[in-house]
Amino acid sequence: MVSVFTRIIAGELPGRFVWKDEHAVAFLSIAPIRPGHVLVVPRQEVDHWIDLSDELAAHLMLVSRKIGAALQAAFKPTKVGMMVVGLEVLHVHLHLMPIDGLDDMNFANADPNPEPAALDRAANSLRAALTANGHAEVAE
Repeated sequence: MVSVFTRIIAGELPGRFVWKDEHAVAFLSIAPIRPGHVLVVPRQEVDHWIDLSDELAAHLMLVSRKIGAALQAAFKPTKVGMMVVGLEVLHVHLHLMPIDGLDDMNFANADPNPEPAALDRAANSLRAALTANGHAEVAE
């Protein structure tokens, strides 16, 4: 079965992309836990992260590090947190978000109805930081 992420990647569903390359994309969560909450997703449909090829797992981590550095620059958090959960969508995805404490990564704090303008501001801030860091993979 095609995942919702595959449909977003294919352009069938909207997404606020900040990164696109041959193997991965990144877009803002539609239910952000924190402003700047990003999902890093492989283009290939893989359900469980332990089933990723070594090469794809390494690529996702490299992309996550680059986006994490941009999140740090754009949002100035104490740290950038990462989670790999995978229960809500059966397609590997890494959650990246600016955090100042462990509670900042609690899914109970997700905003189910974020303001579109707030998501646009977060995406634009992140794209600007990625561009400033010299990344050509920045997506609009």
